[in-house]
Amino acid sequence: MQALSRALKAEGKTLGLVPTMGYLHEGHLSLVRASKSKNDITIVSVFVNPTQFGPNEDLGNYPRDFERDKDLLKAEGVDIIFNPSDENIYPKEFSTYVTAEGISQLGEGEFRPTHFRGVTTIVLILFNSTLADNAYFGQKDAQQAAILLKMVRELCVPITVHVMPIVRESDGLALSSRNIYLGKQERSDAVILSAALARAKEMVTAGEHITCHLRSELQNIIQKVPTAKLDYVKIVSADTFLDVQTIEEGKSYYILLACRFGKARLIDNLFVDTSGHTIHFS
Repeated sequence: MQALSRALKAEGKTLGLVPTMGYLHEGHLSLVRASKSKNDITIVSVFVNPTQFGPNEDLGNYPRDFERDKDLLKAEGVDIIFNPSDENIYPKEFSTYVTAEGISQLGEGEFRPTHFRGVTTIVLILFNSTLADNAYFGQKDAQQAAILLKMVRELCVPITVHVMPIVRESDGLALSSRNIYLGKQERSDAVILSAALARAKEMVTAGEHITCHLRSELQNIIQKVPTAKLDYVKIVSADTFLDVQTIEEGKSYYILLACRFGKARLIDNLFVDTSGHTIHFS
């Protein structure tokens, strides 16, 4: 992969990378299109990364269908599919990991203590393997994106990370490979996450900036759904991912949700920017 990338860069080609764990959906494909619009060559990695799964998580059952993924990527005109084996990425006695201190222990890190160490490690390996100029990630994994931006900045990695908008189903459910785990009733109930975020948007627009009031309202909305098992509602600074007490003018925030519906653990978020006397959401 490195040799191929070096040869392409020697020809003056720009390289875009879309890292995925496969079982692709429209959210992944939107990242592919973003890469293709700005780069000469688009590389998509397909690798289910074992180091970002905890001991009781779904590594063994994580959905996989490489032939389907390959067909979807060919249809999008992807130039290179990078599909390494576990042994390629993590040779015997592998022991070098990347950890973003502080932010990795917050939010998702409280529930999945080793998750972000696995994410930062594999992403740096992919950056070094592909030598990409640009990399594309989705805002749905907002904390992950913030950690990767921090890693690139602090370790002087010569790549630009682009965070692209969440892609949703027509009823508002954020696209995720894990949505396949949802039964019929759970799939119907899972829409409550985007509905709760829509309610938060209404409240903030109407002037509610006390975060405990927002959290309480969202918790009440979600917990009324019988299949929903809420992990957390958090309102954090977009820079530090530390919890905040109030939403202040001139700053940016994330409202973060994590909730289980049967076998599926889903996350979602709303970005809130209060700069310029105007509130922007995404």
